[in-house]
Amino acid sequence: MEDVFVFFPRLKSERRKKRLVKNDLEKKVRKYYKRSNEIFRAKKEISLVPLKEPYQKGFVRFFTLRDDIKRSKDFEFFENLLMKINTEMYSDSRKFQKKKKRFGKRVYHPIIQCLRELTPCEFSGPKSILTDKERQYFIRVEKYSVQYNCKYVFYEFIEPWRYCLKIRPNIITHYKPLIVDLEVENAEVESFLEQEKNKKILYKKIHGGGYSYKWRPVLKQPFTKGKFFNETILATEIAERLIEKEHQLSKRNK
Repeated sequence: MEDVFVFFPRLKSERRKKRLVKNDLEKKVRKYYKRSNEIFRAKKEISLVPLKEPYQKGFVRFFTLRDDIKRSKDFEFFENLLMKINTEMYSDSRKFQKKKKRFGKRVYHPIIQCLRELTPCEFSGPKSILTDKERQYFIRVEKYSVQYNCKYVFYEFIEPWRYCLKIRPNIITHYKPLIVDLEVENAEVESFLEQEKNKKILYKKIHGGGYSYKWRPVLKQPFTKGKFFNETILATEIAERLIEKEHQLSKRNK
């Protein structure tokens, strides 16, 4: 009997067992998340290797200063500003078009390219990338996001006419060597973190936000087809219904 009482405090309850399993999984998720960041930094630090024979891969489009702005006094100011809001776009052809189906036919539409929109943190604050003079050329814009069902704020450049688009061949001169062991480990880590139970811990415990398994629709009441869409109503039936409504209204007025 004494031996039983000696080992009794070492026994774990069901609640404690579940808690230990949950804590072990959370530690494992944190370990894998830390390792994924290390792999990302290691892949980023791999130096580029020059190619023996450079080749062209499509075209690149970007913004440059107009010729009249280059000859003005504010050339350096707008040149520095362009380095912060410039965007690049790649395409297989010089036309920069995308295919869309319309009435069963494939129609090509030009791709619109704009200057980069700045977030409130980039516009002002300790992490701002603009100077006081550069902020005068931006305007605050509010838009509604249908996808996230909320409004968001950004800052837009008010004088885009100072820049023009330029197209040039996209020449590949360097490549980044592939480390097989690092890629295999990265695939294992990503597959573990992409699991639903691990993703929930990642968003809730590490990132500090909520996570939902299901997509929340924007509309509170989803669209459902009524009898108007399922049935075909003749014009005579519509006329009869209107006459009946007129008779009912006339009786009420009397």
